[in-house]
Amino acid sequence: PLKGKGSQAADMRYLSTRGHPARQSFSQVLLSGLAEDGGLMLPEALPKITDAELTAWRALPYHALAHAVLSKFIAADDIDSTTLAALTKATYTKEVFGSDDITPLRGIDNYAAGMQIEALSNGPTLAFKDMAMQLLGRLFEFELGRRNATLNILGATSGDTGSAAEYAMRGRKGVNVFMLSPAGRMSAFQRAQMYSLPDANIHNIAVEGVFDDCQDIVKAVSNDLAFKRAHHIGTVNSI
Repeated sequence: PLKGKGSQAADMRYLSTRGHPARQSFSQVLLSGLAEDGGLMLPEALPKITDAELTAWRALPYHALAHAVLSKFIAADDIDSTTLAALTKATYTKEVFGSDDITPLRGIDNYAAGMQIEALSNGPTLAFKDMAMQLLGRLFEFELGRRNATLNILGATSGDTGSAAEYAMRGRKGVNVFMLSPAGRMSAFQRAQMYSLPDANIHNIAVEGVFDDCQDIVKAVSNDLAFKRAHHIGTVNSI
């Protein structure tokens, strides 16, 4: 662990909101998406953060803060601290997010004294989901690389989730993205973002219908465990 920035979890396991008995590591959850019983995965126990850790975190740059927080949710024997720190540092850069602050604050004193707005939309697709997705792309590539495995990501989007996922996964080794979107029901800007990507691992599929129709397909695939395992399918969605 990085000195003075909080310790990494000695053990952290995740369980399904629907009660499946299996307990999984962060890396297992990372590649599987939804739980086998269709539930969402959440920590078996929430980590405790001391006043001293919170005080130390205030002075950290964004990538180091991300590392400190994530260390509470990823066991040391799963992804070690040095590797996790390298992944967060490579993700949260000025080149990708437009400033060293990553999420800069802007005062609005003309409207309310002392209040500030935090910018969460400075990533490559101008959506707040870039904040998580950019790291997710690197985590996928790292985990698949050490397993010598591949992953086919199936997603559903009405716009911003798809763009953020595709820009995070484009060109990543071992990852293919198949993104379902409702035909003719996204903004021209979002269609241009998604459909213009030339990367060989990005596949856009327009579905006749609405977003819920796309999401239903993803849920049906997620519930077919045999199909999901046979074709190495993971999922991303707004949830």
